[in-house]
Amino acid sequence: MPQKMQKPEIIEETKKRIFSTIMEGDRDLAVTIVRDWAIGNSYEDAIHQILEPVMETIGKDWGDSEKVSLGQGYVLSKVVEDIFKEAARKRLQTGQPPQEKGPVVIGNILDDNHSLGRKLVKIFLETEGWKVYDLGNDVPAVNFVDKALETDAPVIAVSAMMLRTALNIKEVRAEIDRRKLGKKIKLAVGGAVFCQRPELVNEVGGDGTSYNAIGVCELMEKLVHDLKSVQERAS
Repeated sequence: MPQKMQKPEIIEETKKRIFSTIMEGDRDLAVTIVRDWAIGNSYEDAIHQILEPVMETIGKDWGDSEKVSLGQGYVLSKVVEDIFKEAARKRLQTGQPPQEKGPVVIGNILDDNHSLGRKLVKIFLETEGWKVYDLGNDVPAVNFVDKALETDAPVIAVSAMMLRTALNIKEVRAEIDRRKLGKKIKLAVGGAVFCQRPELVNEVGGDGTSYNAIGVCELMEKLVHDLKSVQERAS
């Protein structure tokens, strides 16, 4: 069925409704608005035209408790989770499962317990076909590397919200280097503090970052591609 061509002003008004509904804490209404758009158009269109721009808007203030509270962040994460699960079910029903991309290990670094961003990343990755091994919060460096070796994951993605905890990611880089795994495992980093201080990516030894959950799949594919290029040159 051909998709409707929506006027830009209708798209903008719908995004504003979803944004205000999430900020007011009404998860069910926000999901209903996105779902209605998907029914009239498609889930892909609802995600890319409607939901992702709202996530990007909220993501700019992620980590600033005066602008986005933990409660509002939680509502956003649950709305995204609900819609992505529906989109995944729809895709399976139409015989279009996502292409399998391989394993990735994710988690919050030692002493960091801010899980909302990581959960959004997991949703995006799983929807695009990645096999995600989520180690949760407060994860020691050695656990990330052990799990990557156990699952043959080419990428470890580590999250931190604050500078104090982000600096602990250096230990993951040190563990990768200590075991001489730089040509086998890439290190992705992310979290609010990396949006505020982009130079921190290099400081902690990261191979790349995504400034929001929307771009994380593209980042994973780039890191895997870079890793394969290094391996091919070495062979």
